[in-house]
Amino acid sequence: MVTRSLNACQTEPAPTPSWMHTLTTAITDVSELLDALGLEPADIPDLDLDPSPFCLLVPRNIVALMQPGNPHDPLLRQVLPLHCEETRIAGYVTDPVNDTAALHAPGLLRKYNGRALLLTTTACALHCRYCFRRHLQPATLGISKHHLAQAIAQIAQDESLTEVILSGGEPLLQDDAQLEMLLAQLAAIPHLRRVRIHTRLPTLIPARITPQLCAMLTNSRLTPVIVLHVNHAQELGSDAAAALQHLRQTGITVFNQSVLLRGVNDNCAVLAQLSERLFECGAVPYYLHQLDPVAGAAHFQVSDVTAQQLLERLRAQLPGYLVPRLVREIPGAAAKYPL
Repeated sequence: MVTRSLNACQTEPAPTPSWMHTLTTAITDVSELLDALGLEPADIPDLDLDPSPFCLLVPRNIVALMQPGNPHDPLLRQVLPLHCEETRIAGYVTDPVNDTAALHAPGLLRKYNGRALLLTTTACALHCRYCFRRHLQPATLGISKHHLAQAIAQIAQDESLTEVILSGGEPLLQDDAQLEMLLAQLAAIPHLRRVRIHTRLPTLIPARITPQLCAMLTNSRLTPVIVLHVNHAQELGSDAAAALQHLRQTGITVFNQSVLLRGVNDNCAVLAQLSERLFECGAVPYYLHQLDPVAGAAHFQVSDVTAQQLLERLRAQLPGYLVPRLVREIPGAAAKYPL
């Protein structure tokens, strides 16, 4: 119960947005996740019931989109920890895209001409088992308010930059006040034209896409671009679809990039359904990434030959604008490498 102050000059703190409450109720216990889906540990022989240090984290609204009783559900497979993650495999490393070498300042990555990537936080709303930054620590990347100020100062000094990418972690886990301050700082840099936000929140926690957030993005001098990360059409429930359509209705360009994952979307029909559903929701299929070879994710790998065959079938089935570009990130390359 909240007791109101008798002091008329004292103001109450602003209520916590509902999307933040969603994070506090996310499932972090593997047994609880299995119970919610009517599964037993014996249904998943390689299951790791106590993953550490990369623990389980999955919002309940995503669990609600999983198929009960199905240990092979494509959404479940993306988040379920397995003991095989602990197996060391040659070529699978802790920093597969060489982020540490691309640091030009703490929290600031420079890989491609004209663009800079700001790491705004290491926090996420979902722990993907194939995450290419799962082993990197905040101290390694230099993410803090002080470091962020240094990074913005360096962006302001480099007139070759036209676009800043907000990443992490999950950049939309910042509240509106933090995000508005950051956008204002970037908009004050004359040579910048666009701000790109790489985010999963429109599908993980659709309530984050509020009228206030959309107004903030569209009122900026910088042209906003949202890049989603959706791997399977099942992730695009009615709430996510409404959030994406709201983004598009406010004039924000929305793209999607997926990762090709064995047992999740390594199927032409599944990829076609994903592209159709994305476009229906207002997002354009953009990239289909080959897996970054991060330690612990080898069980998701799909061969290049299979990937190329899938894309050929997809091209024969869909109009060109619904076919994502199959790419791989190669450390030190000037752009994503097309396969």
